[in-house]
Amino acid sequence: MSITRREFLTRTAGGVAGAMVASKWGIAEETRPKLRLSACDWSLRAGGPGGLEIAKRVGLDGLEVSAGEPAETLQIADPEYRRQYKENVEKTGIVVSSTAMGLLNNAPLATDPRGPAWLEQTIKATKDLDAKVMLLAFFGEGDLRHRRELKTDAVDVVVERLKDAAPKAEKAGVILGLENTLSAKDNMAILDRIQSDAVRVYYDTGNSTYNRYDVPAEIRELNDRICQFHFKDGQHYLGQGRVKMEPIAEAIHAIDYKGWIVLETAIPSEDRDADFKKNAQYVRNLLGVV
Repeated sequence: MSITRREFLTRTAGGVAGAMVASKWGIAEETRPKLRLSACDWSLRAGGPGGLEIAKRVGLDGLEVSAGEPAETLQIADPEYRRQYKENVEKTGIVVSSTAMGLLNNAPLATDPRGPAWLEQTIKATKDLDAKVMLLAFFGEGDLRHRRELKTDAVDVVVERLKDAAPKAEKAGVILGLENTLSAKDNMAILDRIQSDAVRVYYDTGNSTYNRYDVPAEIRELNDRICQFHFKDGQHYLGQGRVKMEPIAEAIHAIDYKGWIVLETAIPSEDRDADFKKNAQYVRNLLGVV
């Protein structure tokens, strides 16, 4: 297939940029870290199975899929709903990178009696969608801190519920990723109590920066207890706001992370496709992702 001069220059520039980044990190091109790019369906404004087509259009490799709103049976637990996702995976070549229980922000795992059933439903759905990571959100009403103080009673309940869920996740080959406002130290204390490799930290570089944590140091401290990353920076494009991306990239390479980088980025220009393409290309250049 022939290509135009502009297409040739664009592709060549992308390849040169990737090679330059790989050289910067001291990584041979053929042995670059295996990183792939995804986005949250809520950030992409692309809920439902059709979101995979949008993810493909903006140049991503995957999509993080929401579990649904609070209900006795979550939307993601519906086999027919998942069948539509699997059909679109075959059609587009874009995979479900992970699932996300954002509903826990308003229906906290620590207090909602349906929480254990929701965990079990989403573990089964995540396995069925051939994803490995399941995000558990702890913000809003579900925040495990109050005025920067740990809510110890809530943490105790969460630990016990995750202890019960961990064997099911282990059997399914799914990792429960905790995304919250806590420090690396507090997260590691929780993981030490649960004692399961199926429960790890879903690290959000934007949340941690805005909570005034030393993000590169925390990434190195948590190391392989990080199961996945969210990249965001408020209403800014990546690299143009408060989050210092280059030290974060150095830390990610230092721990030899291999997995998904999930964009939870804003749409500053209100042109969704253009803004996600811009952020995705920035991350590819930053991390040396082909």
